[in-house]
Amino acid sequence: MARLVTDTRERIIAAASKLFYDDGIRGVSVDAVAAKAGLTKRTLYYHFKSKDDLVAAYLAARDQPNLALFKRWFAETEGGLPDKVEGIFRNLARSARHPKWKGCGFLRTSAELANMPGHPAIRIGAAHKKKFEDWLRAAFEAEGIAQAAQLARQVLLLLDGSFAVVLLHRDPSYMETAGEAAASLTKAALPARRKRAAAGR
Repeated sequence: MARLVTDTRERIIAAASKLFYDDGIRGVSVDAVAAKAGLTKRTLYYHFKSKDDLVAAYLAARDQPNLALFKRWFAETEGGLPDKVEGIFRNLARSARHPKWKGCGFLRTSAELANMPGHPAIRIGAAHKKKFEDWLRAAFEAEGIAQAAQLARQVLLLLDGSFAVVLLHRDPSYMETAGEAAASLTKAALPARRKRAAAGR
């Protein structure tokens, strides 16, 4: 029974994720999510007491997969730390060239809920961005960067700024330019010995 409940809940979240990401949370009704999941609205409300809870679950389901993807792109990019940071942006730019790309689900949802700062989805989105920032800070600290927290925040700002501008212009090269800026900031922050090592490659 527990497995059935979990499967049904995951089915609802999968349907909501597709619809919310494609059309925005304001543009999608609970009826539409239930229909997409192949369930009755009554069944949906058995698992989620409100649309707000469903929106929060949608973002919560994106949290770890998104973070894991950023970490994989970082790890798989060859070169030193500046290259790896830029690699995140390059991979995002490649994703942004896909016709179904609609930007950052966390940022888009926060924009739709701008007048509801206490909404659970806002808290989940803020926590997701903080996890990314904290992970970058740890990566920078591991390389001996003294102002790791400040650099992590600067890179996050470049990342989220590029999400917004690319969504406006539909030109992923803005994301690549932001990546170049992030790499330059990272290189400038490296201890002297790391800079010499990077120059020697």
